[in-house]
Amino acid sequence: MTAGEHDVTLMSRVRCHLCEDAHAVVERVCAELGVPLTVTDVDTDPLLRAAYGDRVPVLLVDGAEHGHFRVDEHRLRRALAR
Repeated sequence: MTAGEHDVTLMSRVRCHLCEDAHAVVERVCAELGVPLTVTDVDTDPLLRAAYGDRVPVLLVDGAEHGHFRVDEHRLRRALAR
């Protein structure tokens, strides 16, 4: 799988400083590698809010949880290089 074949989703919420920090890192890395990024506000759906609660931001790579709270840029780049 090349970088462009991956799918990255950031589960986030409005007015969340950790979410804003994570978004900046993930957006930059995805743009550099040509990977599509989807940002989903968990507060727009009661099921997502129940699933993610206060653990946001949560980063999903290819549908699997890659991490939460803080984004490790080097780890993300390694995952997207596979």
